[in-house]
Amino acid sequence: MIRNRLYYLVKPWLPWRLRQALRRLSTRRIRAASRGAWPVCAEAGIPPQGWAGWPEGKKFAFLISHDVEGPDGLAKCRRLAELDASMGFRSSFNLIPEGSYAVPPELRQWLGERGFEVGVHDLNHDGRLYDSHRTFSRKAVRINGYLRDWGASGFRSAFMLRRLEWIHELDIAYDSSTFDTDPFEPQPNGAGTIFPYWIAANAGAPAETGYVEIPYTLPQDSTLFLLLRETTPDIWLKKLDWIALRGGMALVNVHPDYVRFPGEPEGPRTFPVAHYIALLKRVRDGHAGDYWNPLPATLALETARARPSHAIAPRKKVCLLTYSFYENDTRVIRYGQALAARGDEVEVLSLRSSPAQPEEEILDGCRVFRLQSRLVDETSPLQYLGRLLRFLARASRWISRSHARRPFDVLHVNNVPDFLVFAGWRPKLGGAKIILDIHDIVPELFASKFGGGPRSPVNRMLRLMERASAGFSTHVILANDLWRETYTRRSARPEKVSVLLNYVDSRIFAPRPRLRRDARKIVIFPGSLQAHQGLDVAIRAFAHVVKEVPAAELHIYGEGTAKPGLVALTAELGLGAHVAFFEPRSMAEIAGIMAEADLGVVPKRADSFGNEAFSTKIWQFMSLGIPVVASSTRIDRHYFDDSVVSFFESGNDRDLSRAIVSLLENPGAGSQMAARASAHAARNTWESRKGDYLGLVDRLCPAV
Repeated sequence: MIRNRLYYLVKPWLPWRLRQALRRLSTRRIRAASRGAWPVCAEAGIPPQGWAGWPEGKKFAFLISHDVEGPDGLAKCRRLAELDASMGFRSSFNLIPEGSYAVPPELRQWLGERGFEVGVHDLNHDGRLYDSHRTFSRKAVRINGYLRDWGASGFRSAFMLRRLEWIHELDIAYDSSTFDTDPFEPQPNGAGTIFPYWIAANAGAPAETGYVEIPYTLPQDSTLFLLLRETTPDIWLKKLDWIALRGGMALVNVHPDYVRFPGEPEGPRTFPVAHYIALLKRVRDGHAGDYWNPLPATLALETARARPSHAIAPRKKVCLLTYSFYENDTRVIRYGQALAARGDEVEVLSLRSSPAQPEEEILDGCRVFRLQSRLVDETSPLQYLGRLLRFLARASRWISRSHARRPFDVLHVNNVPDFLVFAGWRPKLGGAKIILDIHDIVPELFASKFGGGPRSPVNRMLRLMERASAGFSTHVILANDLWRETYTRRSARPEKVSVLLNYVDSRIFAPRPRLRRDARKIVIFPGSLQAHQGLDVAIRAFAHVVKEVPAAELHIYGEGTAKPGLVALTAELGLGAHVAFFEPRSMAEIAGIMAEADLGVVPKRADSFGNEAFSTKIWQFMSLGIPVVASSTRIDRHYFDDSVVSFFESGNDRDLSRAIVSLLENPGAGSQMAARASAHAARNTWESRKGDYLGLVDRLCPAV
C-alpha cells in the first residue's frame, strides 16, 4: 500500500508513457500470479446471503459506467452516450467535481433528459482522498455538496482506492469503488462477488441506514487495452458469458478518454471503439431477453430492499515453506492453488530438483522460489542435517527480506523437518501466524530411516524439537487421526491441533477412458522410495507373481535412498524383464500413468512409522477406478475395509503375491472393488474439504 501511495503522489509529475512503463514492469508477474483468480474468480459466483434475484425474472444484470478523467473524455461524453442509446442501453457518467476540467451544467442536464445518470467521481482525482480520516471527512463535506447540487446518488473513488467504513459519511445510495477481482489495481483485494450487496451503517446507527456496494465485474478498458495491450475484446466476452451463466451482475467501466472513434488518430492512449461495440452486441444479441439494464441508482434501490450481505475477505500474503520439490508435493500444491484461486498472494519456497529447473517461476498463480538444489542421496543423518540447516538459513534470510517489503499474514511450514518453523521468526515478531503442517511425524520417521528406539538420545532430541516447534507455531495440522493422538499426548494441546488428510484432488485424479490395448498386466507404485514403503516386499512378491502371470510387470515411479538397493534386488532375482524403474513425474502426468495400470500396490511396512503413515496413493487409485492392494497397517485399516481394498499381511511377500495374482486373474472382482472404492473416494476429495483449510487460515487471520 505504501508503494501504491507513493506512486500516486508522484503521478502528476510523471509523463504518461513513463507511468505506463512503470506499471508494465510488474504486469506480467501479476497476471501470471493471478491466473487462478483473474479475470474470473470462481468463488465470486456465489450469491450473497439474502440475495433475492433480479426483477422481472431476468437472469442477470448488465450495467455500464463511464468515468470521465480529463478534458478529452469530457468532449466525447455525448458521442458515447449516443452510441449506448443506439444499441438500446443507458449508462452512468461519473464526473470529477474539482479535477482537470469544469463540469458543464448543460452536459449534466443533457444526460439526464436522455435517461442517463450522473455520478460523482472522487473530488480531485489525485489519489489523496484517503490519506487520513480527517482529510476524508473534510473532503466529504464538499463531495456531499456536489451530490446535492447534481442530484446524484452514486460515488466512485479515483483509482478504486477505498475505505468502505468511511464512505458512510457520504450522502449516497451506492458506492462503486470495488471490483470482484482485479490484481492490477493499487488496492488489489477485491470484493470477491459479482453481485451488489448491502453495507450496513457503522455501529450505533439505525439498522436501515447504509449503502449498496456495486463492484465492477468486467475488467476496465484501460487495464485490458492500454496496460495489458489486448487486441481483442475476448476477455470481456468470455467473462460476460460466465457472469450471465451464474446470474450475476456484469458491470463494465469504459472511459470516454480512452475510446477511439472512427477517424481519430491511433495512439497508445486509446483503443478502438469496435471492442466496446462488440461487448454491447454480445449482450443485446447473444443474451436477448435475459438481461436487465438498469442505471446504478435503480439497481441500488432494488438491492436496498433485500439488503443482501457479503463479507469481504481481504487478500492475504501467505508463504508456503517446504523442503521438497513443490511440483511433486501434492499436499503443498493443493494449499497453494486454493489460496491463489481465491485471490491471496502466495509465495512458495522449495527445492530445485535439477539445474534445468528455473529458480523462480509462476505455477497455478503461486510464485515459486527454489532456494536450494537437492539430490535425494543422503546416506547419514549428519549429511541430511547439514542440507536442512543450509536450507533453513536461506529460507530465513529470504522470508525476512520479503516480509520487510510487505508483511506476511501467514507462514505455512510443511515438515520434514519441524524446525523449519523457526525460519519465520521475523514475521512472527510482526504478528504473522505460523502454521506447522506435519506431513510425517519426525521421531518415528527418523527411526524407520536410520534406526534407534524411542529411548535413544537422538529420538529424545527429536521429541524435544517437536515440542519446541509446536510451541513456536500458532497452529499445527496433522496428516491423520492416529498421529493426532500421539502428538497431543507429547507435544501440543488438543485445541491447537487439527487433522487434514491428504485428500485426493478429483480434478486431476478422475476416471478416464483406458488407452492401453496390449496384453500386459501392469502393477504400479508411485511415490518416494524409502525403506518403510516396503518396495522390497513387492519386488520379492513379483518373483512369485510372474510364475503364474507371465505378462505381469511392476512399474515403480520415484526416487529415494532405498532405490539402489531395490535396483540391486531386482537384478539379484532376475526380474529385469518384469520390474522397471522410472523417474518421478508431475502430479498430472502420474495421474495419467496410474490410470493406464491394471492394479495399484501400496506395500508399506507395519513398523512404528509405516504403521501410522497414511498413504494418499490409495485414494488416488480409487478415484481413478484402479483396484488397489495394500499392506494391512493400523492406519489403512482405520480408514478402509476389505470391500474397497485388498489387504495383505505386511511384510509377507507370499501373501502379497497371492493378492496380486487374485486380482489380475479375476478382473471382474477387481472392477467391482474399484467401483465401491470410487464411491468411497468421491466422498473424500480435496474439493469438498479445502474449505476447512481456507477457514483455518481465515480464523487465524480474521478480517479487520
